[in-house]
Amino acid sequence: MNRQEKAAMIDELKGVFENASAVVVTHYEGLSVAEMTDLRAKIGEVGANYKVTKNRLAKIALEGTSYSGLADSFTGPTGISYSDDPVAAAKATVEFAKTNDKLVILTGAMGEQILDVNGVKALADLPSLDELRSKLIGLVLAPATKVAQVTQAPASKLARVLNAYATKEDA
Repeated sequence: MNRQEKAAMIDELKGVFENASAVVVTHYEGLSVAEMTDLRAKIGEVGANYKVTKNRLAKIALEGTSYSGLADSFTGPTGISYSDDPVAAAKATVEFAKTNDKLVILTGAMGEQILDVNGVKALADLPSLDELRSKLIGLVLAPATKVAQVTQAPASKLARVLNAYATKEDA
């Protein structure tokens, strides 16, 4: 890798660290190409990304970002998963690590908050941004539906009473 390629890689990683809501640092030693492809596909399904990093370049890119506390984690065969949704990267990475022992979660971060392995797993257990949005919409729509049911109930009861009187008089 020449100087220009290294500078481009540092700029790309710096952009990742400046724009990501959450970053999970992993060791991927022993993963085959097929397993790595499967990992990237599963992480991509949730809108996150996985990138194998050069440790020295990643440490340089971390300088001056809110994720600078992760610098000590970049040793050995390191990769990062990251996303705009704070939960997506952690959730997909933890799910893959459950089924494949070769992917080891080292640490993670949300902004300046550094997370240990248990913190990353706890983050993965939270509902995703899309799930939270759907729950919020459900909560907002539920009262409107109940109001509509309540306002229609007296009218339908009145109609039933009138119908009962009408059928009673006919009998």
